[in-house]
This record gives sequence, C-alpha cells and structure tokens, in this order.
Amino acid sequence: MKIVNWNCNGALRHKLTKLSTFEADIYVIQECEDPHRSKSDQYKEWAANCVWVGTNKNRGLGVFAKPDVQIDVVPLDCAPLELFLPCVINQQFNLLAAWTREANSPTFRYIGQLWKFLQRHESFLSAGPAALIGDLNSNACWDVWDRWWNHSDVVRQLRDLGLTSTYHAVSGEAQGKESRPTFYMNRKLSRPYHIDYAFLSSSLLKGATCEIGDPADWLEVSDHMPLVVETQ
Repeated sequence: MKIVNWNCNGALRHKLTKLSTFEADIYVIQECEDPHRSKSDQYKEWAANCVWVGTNKNRGLGVFAKPDVQIDVVPLDCAPLELFLPCVINQQFNLLAAWTREANSPTFRYIGQLWKFLQRHESFLSAGPAALIGDLNSNACWDVWDRWWNHSDVVRQLRDLGLTSTYHAVSGEAQGKESRPTFYMNRKLSRPYHIDYAFLSSSLLKGATCEIGDPADWLEVSDHMPLVVETQ
C-alpha cells in the first residue's frame, strides 16, 4: 500500500494533477479545503472517498483514498485538540492522521497536542497494526529540556507503543539529524526542517520504504514536500 502525506499549503483543488501522479492508495493531506463544501466539481470527484476534519472549511485535515479502500472514522473525543483524524483502513490497521497546531494553547502547542492525544487515546495506536502519519510541526532540534512532552519524549512514547518513524528506520538517521527536509520555511532553501512523519507499527514497517519529494519539483506549489511511504 502506498500512502502519501503532504501539507498542500491550501488550494488542493488546483494541485490534484500533480499530486495524483503518485497513484497512491491513501493521501493524508493537511491545509486542504473541505471537499463537501467545495465549488470545484473536479475536487469533489477526486475526493469521493474521503474523510475530513477542521475548524476552517478552507484549511483542514483530510484522508483521501482510492474507491476500493475502506475508511471508517473512529469517534474518539479529540476536542479541543487540533487536528487529529482517527480511522480504520480496510478493517486492517488503525490510522491516526495528524496536523498539530497551536490550538490556542500557550503551553501545549504542536507536539504538545499530540502528547495530550496520547494521554487520552494511546490504546488506539497500541491495540494492533497502526500508523501515525502527518505534519507534526516538530523536531528533536527544538526540544525543551524541562518539558516532558517535547519531541523526543513523544517519540519514546510512540516507540513504547510499538511505532517507529519510517524515514528514520529506512535512513538510519537519528531524530533531529535528518538530511532530507520535509519543510522549507517561507519556501526558502536556506531554511530547511524535517517536521512531517510516518510512524508505523512493526508489522507495517517490515519491508517499508520512505521517500521525500524534491524541492525542485514541489516548492512551487507548497512549502512542504510529500512524504511517500510504501508498505508490503
């Protein structure tokens, strides 16, 4: 199964042709508009099999899939955390799509939102085969030593739940030492960061591959690069 994670930086309806070249089974997309309220017939057709969540109809979090892929939303209480979309794929594995945000929290922003989600619902990711995929707006290079919800702490908790970052497993690189950025602030090559992830449980991780889009191909349409994972 091929899964693409991408923060599209808005206006996904204008970027479908480029994105569809991946021919992925599942797309986890941040900053996309709600297809159910879109005026674009092309976007509605492309998004016929999808689930979406967001507080702004123009910028939310969506999981889009091929027609033969079953997506079942799991009704977990995620409020007021932003943004998480828990679902089950083909009745085979749990997928937590994520786009961590400030969420009006002066303290628990970004990775803190995921930390809070795990305190409530860690069983969703530990009950069986599972994946956490999304733009986490976080990296170990920004760890704050006296916070127990920093990036490295969350990575350790995910490891205890049996999930490992696919990119780091495949590349052998350490958290915070990534050679391939997923984000260029203000679309500047001089400001690269790795903030998008695909954490997989061991059964999904075995034999998995992970690639990151080239800024020469993608920077013109978004400040984020697609992260492409294939599982056996």
